[in-house]
Amino acid sequence: MNQPAIQADKLSYAYGKLEAVKGISFQVHPGEILGFLGPNGAGKSTTIKMLTGQLAPKSGKVRILGMDVTLDNPEVQARIGICFEEVNLYLNLSARENLRFYASLFGIKKPDVEKLLRQVGLAEHAGDRVSRYSKGMRQRLMMARALVNQPDVLFLDEPTSGLDPISSKEIRGLIQAEAEKGTAVLLTTHDMWEADELSDRVAFIDEGKLYALDTPENLKLKYGKRTVKVRMRRDGEVKEEEVELDAVGAGEKLKAVVGEKGLMTIHTEEASLEHIFIQMTGRGLYG
Repeated sequence: MNQPAIQADKLSYAYGKLEAVKGISFQVHPGEILGFLGPNGAGKSTTIKMLTGQLAPKSGKVRILGMDVTLDNPEVQARIGICFEEVNLYLNLSARENLRFYASLFGIKKPDVEKLLRQVGLAEHAGDRVSRYSKGMRQRLMMARALVNQPDVLFLDEPTSGLDPISSKEIRGLIQAEAEKGTAVLLTTHDMWEADELSDRVAFIDEGKLYALDTPENLKLKYGKRTVKVRMRRDGEVKEEEVELDAVGAGEKLKAVVGEKGLMTIHTEEASLEHIFIQMTGRGLYG
């Protein structure tokens, strides 16, 4: 496999006596989306800040595109994009002006601002002051700003938090499109469904520790329970039965149930990432 775009080796960080991140290691390759799944306060944002050079690790090493981040290497900063949950745009400037200013920080003299705004669905509001934007529009502008330098590595911290379903779907589409171009994406979220939908692999993090790192499918197969749910009508009433596929005699039981005349629906059911996270950590994704 090609060289990792993000490489974290035994990263630790503490706020005073509070250990926020405890010796975690992982890699993200070009074109891969790694979902960091955990509740608020799990250590997700602190990890991103170490990876992007905003915090110096207490111990451990970070390499982005083969370069040491702790050296405050301008070449690294020029090749990464960052989108945080907290919106920090210039509200009295237009979307167009925000992007042009941000591009100038990278020395980009002629950024294709209009293309970026079309990408995020803001072309018709390019000249509007950002103070008039809704939360969803501001978040889309934050995504455009993160892409202004055409980054090879993209760090996204809760990019759809608090957004309506349509805005969330648009942001997810942008993330997938960037990964398809070969961009390495690290996505932090406490949204189990979003992590499952977007991520090639997911990492479970809680209280600064990494509990699991694998594909969503592998985690479900390893820790979940394979079941089939059958709904049928018996004696005028709708009944539901659950058949565990790994239980002794499951085949015969399923065959008998399916053969009944009152069969209405049948579908498989797998464990959710939320359920598996609770199994491992003892608490849910919302704290």
